[in-house]
Amino acid sequence: MAAPSMEKSLLAGDRKEKITPLLLFSCMVACSGGFLAAYEHSVSGGVTSMESFLKQFFPSVYAEMKDDSKASNYCKFNSQVLTLFTSSLYIAGFLASLFASHATSRFGRRFSIRVGGAFAFVGAIIGGSAINLYMLIFSRILQGFGAGFTSQSISLYLSEIAPAKYRGAVFSFHSISYTGAMLLASLVNYGSQKIPAGWGWRISLGTAAIPATFLAAGSVFIPDTPVSIIQRGGDVREASQLLQRIRGTADVGQELDQLIAAASKAPTTVSPVLGTLRTIVRRNYRPQLVMSLALPIFRTLIGNNMVGFYAPVMFRTIGLGESASLLSAVVMRLTSMASSLVAIPLIDMLGRRVFFFAGGLELLVSLLTAGGIMAAQLGDHGAMSGGYASFMLALFCLFVSGFTWSWGSLTTLVTSEISPLEIRSAGRSVVVAVGFLCNAVMAQGMLLILCNLKWGIFFFFGGWVFVMTLFVLLFLPETKGLKLEEMGRVWEEHWYWKRFLLIREGGEDQRLLE
Repeated sequence: MAAPSMEKSLLAGDRKEKITPLLLFSCMVACSGGFLAAYEHSVSGGVTSMESFLKQFFPSVYAEMKDDSKASNYCKFNSQVLTLFTSSLYIAGFLASLFASHATSRFGRRFSIRVGGAFAFVGAIIGGSAINLYMLIFSRILQGFGAGFTSQSISLYLSEIAPAKYRGAVFSFHSISYTGAMLLASLVNYGSQKIPAGWGWRISLGTAAIPATFLAAGSVFIPDTPVSIIQRGGDVREASQLLQRIRGTADVGQELDQLIAAASKAPTTVSPVLGTLRTIVRRNYRPQLVMSLALPIFRTLIGNNMVGFYAPVMFRTIGLGESASLLSAVVMRLTSMASSLVAIPLIDMLGRRVFFFAGGLELLVSLLTAGGIMAAQLGDHGAMSGGYASFMLALFCLFVSGFTWSWGSLTTLVTSEISPLEIRSAGRSVVVAVGFLCNAVMAQGMLLILCNLKWGIFFFFGGWVFVMTLFVLLFLPETKGLKLEEMGRVWEEHWYWKRFLLIREGGEDQRLLE
């Protein structure tokens, strides 16, 4: 919790901050990047369950899916080439994220947003018009490059442009755009698979060009963040005027002084790749480094790739038809959207930790119950009854609800707000790179793990949810309502992390420099 003196020092400035049209428009454009990324991620799960798509690009998988006498229910979709269609985006995103930090720091947040949108647009066009597997994979690689740049820059942009007291709400809106895109992907997949000619998957993949166009074009009309302008040696008066426009008040002197002070600690030039990470490995930044590594790893180990991205495949596994499996995915996305709407007014009121705990409980209950039902009711070659299949859908809805308002949205929010300016871009780069790498491994191995662990995969992920919730309880402090420049104090007051930050010298606290 923040110290009372810190809270009092923020109240006066916070009361004057407003939600301005420029802030709303800038957030809307930036959040379209989250919409784009979510659509690209989630559309692949539905497309890979479409028979027309499998016939054209993965005929061996289609033949095995149709031959019920040979393959186990858990192994029908186990093809490393098929999973490469999904994982190639994450692999490319990981590689792009290694360079995105340098570009974001040197050329600004808006530059990386624009580059990401351009890559995604070209990738969507190629994917929608693909005639062979090489074009298909190449399109996903281009989209991965775009996702690497946008994932690095958009969270930084939102955290730096949002007022402290509304930062949780802004990121909740980002989460809504994310869940909205997943809902749209499910609806598009459900509708396009009904096209008799069998080319509906082209609509599913090509539709990503629409949000990509909005993101790339919209980035022309939004400003860079004031802190980015100052960090890159821009005019302080320009940054001040922009800050006044964003905050809706002329009284921005205190915040501007904090931004200038933070920028003075950051390097004026950023060397590529390893150079951007040199500062964050110092001892006094140990809490931020650990969180930047641990939170995206834990987020992957929840099982969202299984329940979220591969939902249609999972429903085909338990015996539902093509249309029913895609419709079930739509129901899950509606649940996720509703959960995002509920979280908006509460994240800044109740805090981050409350939602981590509540979501963790939902995740644990849904995973353990689903694993028990799969073990008892689904054999290697059978199918579930309609009642049990409906109950599994309810459990999956409970899962996506818990994920949406905990690790789904809060991982991005917390990792974007905990780092001071001098390591903010590098810290975000670590989060994005680790997230993409873990997602690539999980996406590539998910169907293989499902084939080998079968129903035990639910208990595997459930065990990790318990570990993750315990980690939050012990090591993650509350960050609600604090300005980014004040965030360092939560670590100095934490029972464990304070040992890395402060030393006693002459009776005064001093930050460790190394």
